[in-house]
Amino acid sequence: MAAYGRPTLRDLFDESPTPHIAHPPRTHHRDFYIASDGSFSDAGGGLGVIIETRDGERVVRRSLPDDVPNNNVAEYRALHLGLDILSARAPRDTRVGVLIDHDNLAANVNRATIAAKQPAIGPPHPFRVPGQSRHHWRGIRARIAGFQELRAARIDSSENPAHPLANTPEQYAHVNQEPDRCMLPSHPIETDSTGQFPPPSRANRPRHASD
Repeated sequence: MAAYGRPTLRDLFDESPTPHIAHPPRTHHRDFYIASDGSFSDAGGGLGVIIETRDGERVVRRSLPDDVPNNNVAEYRALHLGLDILSARAPRDTRVGVLIDHDNLAANVNRATIAAKQPAIGPPHPFRVPGQSRHHWRGIRARIAGFQELRAARIDSSENPAHPLANTPEQYAHVNQEPDRCMLPSHPIETDSTGQFPPPSRANRPRHASD
């Protein structure tokens, strides 16, 4: 149940589908990754957020109890929280990968990404946003527009490292006391001589003197 010992967010993102958006090799080169989750039950809801660099370095974790009316609101609120946190710590030219275990939200995020690139055309399909989540959806769209690039991958809740943080915030309250880290990936994203992104196997290969 603990969030420890799982693959890095980058690994999870690379292995997961991104609704409405193709998954080219350069997808492997996000600067930051966010995993978010929201929970709802009669006993109370919760929000979970984990942010890592592409090198697997953790930036921040949050595990907060939250009084939400339903699961949809919890999911939107959790992502809104995660994007707000990253926005305060990252430059505007940041590329972001988001991990979500909510089909509708993942699809809406990628529709919003496409719409931001083609404002005269709009999203490829209409947004379907629960009425009680519209306030947080406006905040999410504003954050999407504030980053250079962002896309969402759909993962199963059993693979989402933010899931335990959202479902049992009383057990993970200590993560909120961890010192915040404002860090950038340790290596810049490489391009080849044509300006194209090399495949991951080349991008991650150490350079040698003979190269």
